[in-house]
Amino acid sequence: NILMIGPPGMGKTMLAKAIPSILPELTFEEALEVTKIQSIAGTLDDSVGIVTERPFRSPHHTATMAALCGGGAHSRPGEVSLADHGVLFLDELPEYSRQALESLRQPLEDRKIVVSRAMQSVEYPCNFMLVASMNPCPCGNYGSKNRECRCTRSQIQKYISKLSGPLLDRIDIQVEVDSIDYDDIAHSKLSEPSSEIKKRVDSARALQKKRLEGYHAKSNAEMGEKELTEICAISKECDDILKVAFENLNMSARGRSRIIKVARTIADIEGKADIEPSHIAEAIQYRTLDRKYWER
Repeated sequence: NILMIGPPGMGKTMLAKAIPSILPELTFEEALEVTKIQSIAGTLDDSVGIVTERPFRSPHHTATMAALCGGGAHSRPGEVSLADHGVLFLDELPEYSRQALESLRQPLEDRKIVVSRAMQSVEYPCNFMLVASMNPCPCGNYGSKNRECRCTRSQIQKYISKLSGPLLDRIDIQVEVDSIDYDDIAHSKLSEPSSEIKKRVDSARALQKKRLEGYHAKSNAEMGEKELTEICAISKECDDILKVAFENLNMSARGRSRIIKVARTIADIEGKADIEPSHIAEAIQYRTLDRKYWER
């Protein structure tokens, strides 16, 4: 899961929409699951038969808790389930209601959700990647290197207070997307195509699949404490770095586990057999923005 913070117009939405282009292809089992959910929701394209592309869902910030998690008279699946094995993109995250945001905590943790109504109770899968973007303050310029913020401290805190600590704790990667100079836009070289990035992603996912043979998890993100203990052991040097960060940043046990998962993924992308100190350090850097903006 990833949260992008930065001024408006800097490409956060564009980056989010590009993510599906670098994700691995759906496996047959995943495609069947996605097709079933869309069939139940009534969103399946009859001309397709079976879904072959990972879902990308982007509900408006006026979406209710029921719209996100599912419900109604017939316990229909919500956006978290319609994004199963794909991306759930929440743009302008603080604009969503506090109730709607807090309802994401359990699906993010369990990767399934039970929709209960008076007449029935239905369990839906919701194994999705949460991608969120937000401005750092009402005017959007707080923390920018070349834009002046005109918001007061109380206005900034009120704006971002809808994002609770438990929700932030479930977001693996927090990145700043700041403004860039005109020359960087006008004279930049052609960026690396998604097809090349996807090759590295596919290679990393293949390593994960081989490593996790015999386990319930199919990727690093799905690993539980058992998998982390048995197949993601870290060296004393890595553990020392993680201990300092754990104590200084007041991390939770969940935060520590997620740092190890991200570090393992960084190592997989680099083709390294073991998690190295640089991988741990990079993963820690991705979880420090809540201390800057939320003062936690």
